[in-house]
Amino acid sequence: MKLFIFHHCPFCVKATMAAGYKKLDVEWVFLQNHDVDARISKVGANMVPILQKPDGSYMGESLDIVQYLDNFDGTSTIQPAQQADQVSQWLKETGFLASVLLYPRWFKLNLPEFETAEARAWFTKNKTAMIDMSFEDALAHSEEYIQQINAKLEQLTWLTLPSSRGGQLSYDDINLYPFLRNYTAVKGVLFPEKVRQYIDEVTELTQVPLYDDVAV
Repeated sequence: MKLFIFHHCPFCVKATMAAGYKKLDVEWVFLQNHDVDARISKVGANMVPILQKPDGSYMGESLDIVQYLDNFDGTSTIQPAQQADQVSQWLKETGFLASVLLYPRWFKLNLPEFETAEARAWFTKNKTAMIDMSFEDALAHSEEYIQQINAKLEQLTWLTLPSSRGGQLSYDDINLYPFLRNYTAVKGVLFPEKVRQYIDEVTELTQVPLYDDVAV
């Protein structure tokens, strides 16, 4: 099987989490960010992740892919969500911060989806329009945004650690961890002890790479 993904995309991380957790033989294929045709030709829409199944057919939608991979061996082991409302609300409250902190940093990490000038230009055009500022302006205000996300991370007192539930992954993890993982790319973000432990435990279960060593 193959997963067509972007390294930085939190929805792609959901799929790679499931593959890693289930220890499936899945190849990661990195698409260029601007290559919309490559996505549309597979699933009829501009989306990632995309899974190519063993029969050669393709499927999109991250949670559908997670469910497919979880059931691939005939045994579903990812547990149902127990904190969906808390996860959804926290992500809603931090969405803008994720955008202004992360968009301008992805270019600085040598990610495979930005190998070409076309990919970088396409991303810049679309994402600066979404945050209504240049990447330079966003970086210039990093200290302000980092203080805000640090305060939001302190609110994650309701997190439950995988170690407290038998070392099992849940759909709460599938939906929250990709966004927390991406903040490891931002130098100056301070993870409370429990949040850091949560990130490390889910990383161990899923083998998703972090960005601590290359944080900007």
